[in-house]
Order: sequence, then structure tokens, then C-alpha cells
Amino acid sequence: MCMQTNDILNRLRYALDIKDKEMVEIFALGGVETTTEEVREMLAKVPVVGEEKSNEFVKTIDIQTLEAFLNGLVTLKRGVQEDAPTNGQKQFLMANDHRNVNNILLKKMKIALSLTSEDMIELLQLAGVNLSKSELSAVLRKEGHRNYKECGDRYARNFLKGLALKYRS
Repeated sequence: MCMQTNDILNRLRYALDIKDKEMVEIFALGGVETTTEEVREMLAKVPVVGEEKSNEFVKTIDIQTLEAFLNGLVTLKRGVQEDAPTNGQKQFLMANDHRNVNNILLKKMKIALSLTSEDMIELLQLAGVNLSKSELSAVLRKEGHRNYKECGDRYARNFLKGLALKYRS
């Protein structure tokens, strides 16, 4: 099963212990205006009658909205870039389809948290995944590069799990 953008947002929020109000601020830094209520809807699953678990979120977000959040998180953690777009121009978005959303997640989190490749490998190891430096390098490359490799949900999910283990313990 493919990890949904809302699921990524939810896991990221948990891992970094981000409150609703902070989420609104981060979205704003990424160029998306939202409210605390909308953030709660993005994180809440649709209630289901019976014993089934719902995989549907009240308010589904698209890849560009998730990437805007990640851009906002980079801005929050690292500050505004000197050569940032002015006159209301939107930040450059890397996402063009759902295939590369996990690659973007890893790249943006590496930047936002000032992680080295060793740090990222360590986070994955905390979650029980062994990844070589060359494999990590391949998922961090620009799409289209001859050594680019698509990041699977397993690595993204375990990276977020490693973040939670590190930052919440």
C-alpha cells in the first residue's frame, strides 16, 4: 500500500512533536494559508462504523501542499534564504507526481534538520533498516540523473519512524 501524503504529514508531525498552531505557521512559511481546523482535518481519519479502520482522511492534501509544508519546515529550521523568490513568487516545487514524493521528503528533511548522510543512515538503523551510503545517495539525487533511484515507502516510513525514535525519546 502506497503511503498517502496525509499519512506522511501525520507521521512527520508526530516525529517532530509539532503542535497544530505551529503547523499553520509552517504551512504559511511554505506559501499555503490554512487554519487550525483545516490542519486537524488533514490529520484526522474519516470515522467508520463497525470494526473496520479507515485509511481515508477528512481533508486529503495533494503532493504540492505536502511539499509546501516541507518548504515551510526548511524555512522555519534554517531561516529565509538570501536569494529567495520575491514579489510573492512561489517557492520552486520539485513534485510532479506521486512517484517521487518519498525522495522529496528525504531531501527536504535532510536540509531542514541539517542532517548528514551518516545521520540519515543512523535514523534508518534506529528503525531497523540498513542502507548503504551509495543507496542513500541514489535516492537523494535529482530525478533524471543516471544514478537516481526512487525511494520506496519502506525507507520513507522507516526514516519517519527513526525520526520519532530520536526526537521523541
